[in-house]
This record gives sequence, structure tokens and C-alpha cells, in this order.
Amino acid sequence: MTIRWPHRCGGVLLLALVCASGPRADEGMWTFDNAPRKLWKERYGFEPTDAWLDHLRLSSVRLIDGGGGGGSASFVSANGLVLTNQHVAGGQLQKLSTAARDLVRDGFYARTRADELKCPDLEANVLLSYEDVTRRVQSAARPGASDADAAAARRAAIATIEKESFDKTGLRSDVVTLYSGGEYWLYRYKRYTDVRLVFAVEEQIGYYGGDYDNFTFPRHDLDVTFLRVYENGVPARTEHFLHWSSTGPSDGEFVVLSGHPGSTDRLLTLTQITYQRDIGNPLQKKVWESRRDALARYGKSSPEAARRAAGTIRSLENSLKRLVGQQQGLENPRMIAKKEAEERALRARVSDNPEWQRAYASAWSRIDAIYGELPQRAPRLAFSTLGVSRLGAYATTLVRYAEEIGRPNEKRLEEFRDSRLEGVRFALLSTAPIYPDLEEAVLAGWLDDAQRTLGAADPFVKAALDGHTASEVARAVAQGTKLVDVAERKALLDGGPDTIRRSQDPAIALARRVEPVLRELRDWQDQRLRSVETSAGQQIAAARFAAYGKTVYPDATFTLRLGYGRVLGYEEDTTLVPWKTTFYGLYDRAEGFGEKPPYNLPARWKTGRDRLNLATPLNFVYTVDTIGGNSGSPIVNRNAELVGLNFDSNQQKLPNRYLYIDEAEGSRAIAVHVAAIVEALAKLYDAQTLVGELLGTQEAGGRR
Repeated sequence: MTIRWPHRCGGVLLLALVCASGPRADEGMWTFDNAPRKLWKERYGFEPTDAWLDHLRLSSVRLIDGGGGGGSASFVSANGLVLTNQHVAGGQLQKLSTAARDLVRDGFYARTRADELKCPDLEANVLLSYEDVTRRVQSAARPGASDADAAAARRAAIATIEKESFDKTGLRSDVVTLYSGGEYWLYRYKRYTDVRLVFAVEEQIGYYGGDYDNFTFPRHDLDVTFLRVYENGVPARTEHFLHWSSTGPSDGEFVVLSGHPGSTDRLLTLTQITYQRDIGNPLQKKVWESRRDALARYGKSSPEAARRAAGTIRSLENSLKRLVGQQQGLENPRMIAKKEAEERALRARVSDNPEWQRAYASAWSRIDAIYGELPQRAPRLAFSTLGVSRLGAYATTLVRYAEEIGRPNEKRLEEFRDSRLEGVRFALLSTAPIYPDLEEAVLAGWLDDAQRTLGAADPFVKAALDGHTASEVARAVAQGTKLVDVAERKALLDGGPDTIRRSQDPAIALARRVEPVLRELRDWQDQRLRSVETSAGQQIAAARFAAYGKTVYPDATFTLRLGYGRVLGYEEDTTLVPWKTTFYGLYDRAEGFGEKPPYNLPARWKTGRDRLNLATPLNFVYTVDTIGGNSGSPIVNRNAELVGLNFDSNQQKLPNRYLYIDEAEGSRAIAVHVAAIVEALAKLYDAQTLVGELLGTQEAGGRR
């Protein structure tokens, strides 16, 4: 995979934060409190009201999978109907499947509400309100305090704020760190934990072309799933939802995206970026390859094993392909040159102002110093975990819960604060099936690779193996544990800390052996690495605000953001790439490859071809700034009507984790066109009831 890089503007391309005029082109993942209204008005003549923004926010949904994944979504009816991607819901489809009923392969449609399937461990969040708590968090750290003491004070303040909010409102209450500590915001979420599957396409049409077509365009994917949120056993009444556009987008049309981008690193210092290039990313690649390879070996043992492993393998392959693109960007000298120019410009502004020099100049050298310590610890931080296995993750959570719950709320690990215990319980009591043979293969492969990477004398390896081989430890855990049974996990949790401490379950015993090692590494991260990153980051953020004002958007944090842009094709080398594809293109691609996998069509798509209007738009590209986590994000027009569903990006966009890639260079996000969704539902899936619910929203009382 080759990434094409900017060539027209040379070294003058800089990030938003070094440009006095702010972001270029359609750049930015903006928080709702700082929507880019001025840019919208100047560039597109768009002036949304507060009510327009509130409606879009309250129609937007964050999905969190108990397996650690997640994505974006939106309400599309007054009856709690949620639209997202097939690949975002893929983990739940896998957990709901059996050898006899493969929902990933065959898809699913609930023709009645009674047929809707409850997802084992999927949570939906809606951001109801947000509040700036920056002053309260930052002022908790006394002047002159050490980085570790300042970090502890900030954590205590955050815990108190979250608990006060949760106790007062009953809402999920998260203090979100923005601008590397420059700002702190309290986000209050409505949680839905009864989420049910309504409809999913076959994976073959949702991921048409497989890995060959992944991160490319033209594309021909109907990457669509519908869910429904319930309250008290009945569909939730969702006042805010997105109306379905009758036409979809047109070429060149202005659009807005609302979603939850996972993470970006555009505001890191040059030292931090260099670490990612030289150590962090290669190490992450090794971790993901280790997990993928263990699953691949297991999958070869039988067709049923292959089915069980397929979803996670696909996810890891996708992550690896994205990582390769990001790494190629960091290895490009022009990208590093831009980061150098960005940092040099800001530091020059600081050095020219004596007051700023005193307040901010030390930040960069402090980050340099702590990152000098990180490389030797990085492999241990990466491989010292049991979280690659669901049994290992459950056991670790139970062991930590037993230790943390007795501590004062403000001194606990953040995931065990009072305001987050509902989430801990929800994840532990997942009804998703656990396959002991898969768990054994995954855990054995991981411990074996950890030993090869870290050495037999490493503290984690010694504690985990305890004089045995990786295979022996994994076999003892997988075959002896009772944690496969949700009732056993519930009994341990309800029994309290003493019950967990007394447990001799082999998975619990393994987690207990390694926990001191993991705690020592976690303490170093919290007290050394993250404390310096946050204190220094706060200084750098203040320098940016002083120099450029709040024309800078924060890095992504899997919290709700706004993006904007145009529906627009692009030029690639000497070829023009159109803004859309159609069903004509899908069938042409299938025929051109003789329907050989991964270009074969599901049966209903082969037999139903003549029922479709083949001129219907299927996918389109647009210039909104997106990244992983934006999958499932709704795309709306000026009237807040849904026109598309984000699901991917092209190769040119992959390095944008570290640097915005200009739209002029072909950087594009990829979406499913709303017309394709309705056309397929009505004519191939006989889903008239679902279509009626979607199109009926225009008269169903939803509020703009």
C-alpha cells in the first residue's frame, strides 16, 4: 500500500495551530461547545441555530461493545431505531451467532418487535449535556506541586466531580480531558443497556471486496445495521432523531458529520511523534500480529473455529492496514518537516514573550526527559496484560474490583470510581458466549509471545507462567475456570471483595499472580508518564491559546465531535475519481472478477438484480475530517436530514492521525448513500415495515 503525499504546497503546509487564520480547507473534529460557526458562515454561508446543533447532538449515539470495540450511530425514528454500520455491530452479530445460525454470514431481519434480538453487551450513549470544569480540575493542583502530586490532585477532583454529577442526575458522568490537559469538560450521558438487533446485511455485501478494497475508492459496500434501544422492556421514545432525506446528497453539496472519532495525535510534540514512529507503532504492530496469528492458527482447526475467530481477525487486519498507512506517513520526511515547522513556530512565539517563556517554555524539555525513559519500559507495557483473553479480562477486572472498592472513591483507578461501577457490572455480566478452546488458544499464544518478547526472567512472564509452559497455564485456565458462566461472575461480584479474594478459580489465581506487576507498571504510567504529559500538555495548550486563540480543535477522544465538508470526487495520479458509485458498479465488479471471493455476491443479490434500480447511488466520497471511531456516523445536510452513513476512508487519508491531509490531495471519507439503503431494504430484503418506519419519520413528530 502506497500513500500519496502532498506535492503542490511543499513545506509551507502547517497544522491549524500554526496558522493565524485557523484550520485549512475542511479540517477539524470540533466539540459542540466550540462549533466552527465562523468557518461555516465564511466558507459555506451556513448559520445553524443552537436548536439545530442540539437536535443533531441529541440524535447522535455512541456505541460501546463489551469486547472493547465501539463506534458511532444515530437515532432514525421516534421509536429508538438506531442506524450504524454492519462492521460496528459485528461483535454483537458474532456473539448472537451459533454454528447453526450465522448472523454475520447470513444477515438478519426482525419482522416484528418480538423478533428483535437483545445484544449481549452493547451500550448506547447519548450526550445530554456538557459543562466546562477546567478551572476546578486545574486549580486542584497546588502551585509548585510535583507532577505526581499534581496528577493525584487532578484525579481526586475529577472523581469528586463525576460522583457529584452521577449522584445528582443518575447519568453517566465522565470528565473528558481535552488539549492534553488544557481543558476539562464534564459530559453527561443517557445510557441505554437494552439494545436489540433489528436488521443486518450479510457481511459479504457489507464488506464487499474484503481487504483488497478496504481503504480504497470506488467502493461498493452496503455497510448497514439497524438496532433499537429499549427502556423498561419497551422501545425507547426518542424525541430527537434524524429525518431521512428523500434524495440524498448531490455532487459538491455541503454536509455535516456528527460522530465519535476514536483518537488522533495531532497535538503531540515532535518528541512524542518520533517515539510513535520509532517504537510505539512497531510495537503495536507486533501486538496485533501476535493476536491475529493466534486466532488464525485456532481458526484452521475446524469450520466452527474459523467462524468464531473470523470477526476478531477481520478487526485486527483492518487495524493493521490502518497502522501501516499511519506509519508510512510518519516515515515520510515531509510530514516530519511539517511537524518540526509547527513546533518551531509555536516555540518561537513563546520565546519572543518573556512572560510566556517563564510560564510555558519548560514543557517541551520535560516531555523530552520522560520520553527518554519510555523506550525501555514500552515492551513491558505492551505485553504485560491478560486482556487479550475474555477470561483474562474478566478475572483481572474482578481482582482489581476487590482491591479498589475498599479505597476512597477519589483514590481508585478511574474505571472503578462510583460513577463508573454500573459500566463495570454491565461488562462483567455479559451474556455473550465464551468458547474455552478459543480462550485457551488465544491465551497460550499471547503468553508464549510475551515470553519470547520480554524474556523468561521478566516479572510478568514469571508470575504468569509460575514454572509452567504457556500452553499448560492456558489449558489449566480454560479447562478449569467457572468464569465462562455469567452466574459465577455475578456470584463473585455480588459476594464482594472477600469472596473474590478467597476464590481459587484458576483464572482468578492467574490474574492475582500478575496483578502486582501490572499495578507497578500502571503506577509508573500514572505517576510518571501521564502526570508529566498532562502537566506539560497543560502548559503547551495554554501557549497555543495565548498565541492563536481557540481556533484549534482538540485531539479526538472517542467523544462527540462535528466535522464538515463537501461531497466531492478527486484526482488520483492522472485519473479522475467520481464522487459516487452505483449498483451498476457493484454488479460490474462482481462480473469482472467472475464472482470469485471476495467479489462474490450473496444469493439474494444475485437473484434480485432485476428488481433493483441499478442507477441508485451506493457509496460516495466527501471531504469531512474523520478517523477510526467515526464508523457509523450520520452525515446530514443543511436541513439536518440524513444523507449518508460513514463507514471508511481511502488510503490517502490514513496518516491523518498525526497530521491533517488536505482534501486537494485526494483525502476522502467514504459513506453509504441513503438511497441505496432504502432501495435494498425494499426490493431485496422485503423489509417494508422497516422502510416505513424510516420514511414515516418525516411525519412522525421528530424535532429539528
